[in-house]
This record gives sequence, structure tokens and C-alpha cells, in this order.
Amino acid sequence: MFSWLAENAGTIIVSILLIGLVTWIVVRLRKDKKQGKCSCGGNCGCCPMATSCHKQP
Repeated sequence: MFSWLAENAGTIIVSILLIGLVTWIVVRLRKDKKQGKCSCGGNCGCCPMATSCHKQP
């Protein structure tokens, strides 16, 4: 068991870091959404660049 952990330590560490990063991003996005903040997702209702980003025909 310990030899398997030692052989795969790099993969395990990188995987834990990536899972932590993705979790942090999701939590941050949900928190921002609850506070009324929005990111660019095509909804220009709260975007200061709404008139220049997505041109209306």
C-alpha cells in the first residue's frame, strides 16, 4: 500500500490541488451569484460593456 502511494505521490498531489481549485472556483461563483454579481455569460444586464461587446443587429 505504501509503495503504491509513493509511486503515485505526484499524481495524487496534483489531483488534490486541481480538485481544490475547481471547488474554490465553484464556491466563489455561487457566492458572487447570490450577491447579485454576474460574469460574462451572454447576459448583458449588468455588464458595463454591454453596448460594445455583443453588437445588436
